[in-house]
Amino acid sequence: MPTRRVSEVIRNKPFVAISFHTSVREAACLMESYKTSAVMVVNDKKMLRGICTERDIVHGLVAKGLDPDRVQVGNIMTGHPRTISADRPFGHALHLMYEGGFRHMPVVDIAGRPIGILSAHDALDSDALEFGRELERREEITVIL
Repeated sequence: MPTRRVSEVIRNKPFVAISFHTSVREAACLMESYKTSAVMVVNDKKMLRGICTERDIVHGLVAKGLDPDRVQVGNIMTGHPRTISADRPFGHALHLMYEGGFRHMPVVDIAGRPIGILSAHDALDSDALEFGRELERREEITVIL
């Protein structure tokens, strides 16, 4: 299980936070621009209130034949998602995501404001980096021997 802290995984990784009133089309365009599959939904005080994922858009809008320009994110988002703090182990976040059956987890500060977001994809990226580093270490040892 990865031993890095959540803070290391989200470092230098942009995230998108939008209001309840943002249209689903605008949210989808932001997802496309930022190359992400989820945006966090915040209230006027920038407190996390939900998350809107590609899955929410497919099931809450597209499958129902609704107009993305007329539907607000607040109407299809997943409200009050499970969150984690940046000081927790990344492996713990992966465990919670697996157990809960979700692919995204907002990272919040002590006040409940979003500071980043984790995705199941981050595990692949992080594990691939660790694997690459381990291969480099083994090659160095082989050269020395």
